[in-house]
Amino acid sequence: MKRLVIAVALNALVGVGALLAADGLTGTWKTVDEKTGRVLSEVELYEQGGKLFGKITHLTNPNDAQGKPKLCTKCQGEDKDKPIVGLVILKDLSASGDRYKGGTVMDPEDGKLYRAEVWSEDGKLKMRGYLGPFYRTQTWLKSN
Repeated sequence: MKRLVIAVALNALVGVGALLAADGLTGTWKTVDEKTGRVLSEVELYEQGGKLFGKITHLTNPNDAQGKPKLCTKCQGEDKDKPIVGLVILKDLSASGDRYKGGTVMDPEDGKLYRAEVWSEDGKLKMRGYLGPFYRTQTWLKSN
């Protein structure tokens, strides 16, 4: 019985730690073009049901050549042809130590899904997308 109580207490502490970790990642982050340093978009990270999600809330260039809102024309399923602003691109990431992983990130440019992992490093957010054994890591900056 004593071991059961200790196990339950440890699980509760791990859960609190996960919520605190999500708290540090939640909020609005700027995505930056790695070559030019220009801000491309803002993504709001939020916790829902113990998992981490991210939604595009702003694009630097939100409209296409015809002046209409940019759509995710290459997306699949329910995201097909929806406005990019408002798309949930980061889904279902679970706490794993000091990182969140196990979910997906969607690239609205090509509509492809990648396995995702995010963590905080030096006050910045690292977002990594995996395709098989290959990956690419982006650095996102906290919005004020």
